[in-house]
Amino acid sequence: MSTVNTFNQSTIESLAFYVYALVDPRDNKIFYIGKGKGNRAFQHAKDAINDNDQSLKLDTIRNILQEGKQVQFYILRHNLTESVAYIVESTLIDMLTYDKFNRINQLTNIVAGHHQWDEGIKDVDEIDALYNCSEININPGETLLLVSLNKSYDQAKANGVYQRIDIYEATRKYWYIAKNRPQEIKYLLGVYKGIVRSVIAVDSWKWTTISEDGTRFDKERCEFEGKLLNDSPYMNTSVSKYPFGSGGAVRYVKKED
Repeated sequence: MSTVNTFNQSTIESLAFYVYALVDPRDNKIFYIGKGKGNRAFQHAKDAINDNDQSLKLDTIRNILQEGKQVQFYILRHNLTESVAYIVESTLIDMLTYDKFNRINQLTNIVAGHHQWDEGIKDVDEIDALYNCSEININPGETLLLVSLNKSYDQAKANGVYQRIDIYEATRKYWYIAKNRPQEIKYLLGVYKGIVRSVIAVDSWKWTTISEDGTRFDKERCEFEGKLLNDSPYMNTSVSKYPFGSGGAVRYVKKED
């Protein structure tokens, strides 16, 4: 159940224009697609309570509320221009309403769409956690390696060695660090725009001079292996007080016992 029913100004600025879905919690079906900015996604539920207008959308919301449940809000794509948001909205509406499509079948795409692990579908609680975040609180004795995802997080703009299939692959490689450092690192934190977007609990590592796409490095780079922790307390926290150096892509952080 969504706990967020309004976005703060920081989140609004980060979202820009977005496309959203209203979902009925009784059957998890989408009943409305819209576009907007600010707190537009939440306005329909408020209108259903405060206005007497009749429409299938508002009546659906009222029925949900009368059963003691809440509309679920999902942000499907964000950080869009208004014109792009309009195209995304209209395309999704066509896909979900065109009567010649069998809408029961699930998509069989092997690879998810661009941005699916950065600006892709998130419920409003996830959006709020992503952009309305607190400062990182490092556990005593834990050594963290912050790695910059500035060249790989936005896959629509990523090139060559920075093109990755998911956030795990974007975070775990290829990092130029000292040979004696990997054994100290407990968690690898992927950072984009000063916010932790991924956390990997490090299990092992290896060295390489060539990437999967054939790019050769002049010095050995480190590839980490481990478990992606979506529920880590480090997720969606700000590391603005631990900036990368000029042109740097890694930073070690440790809080002493």
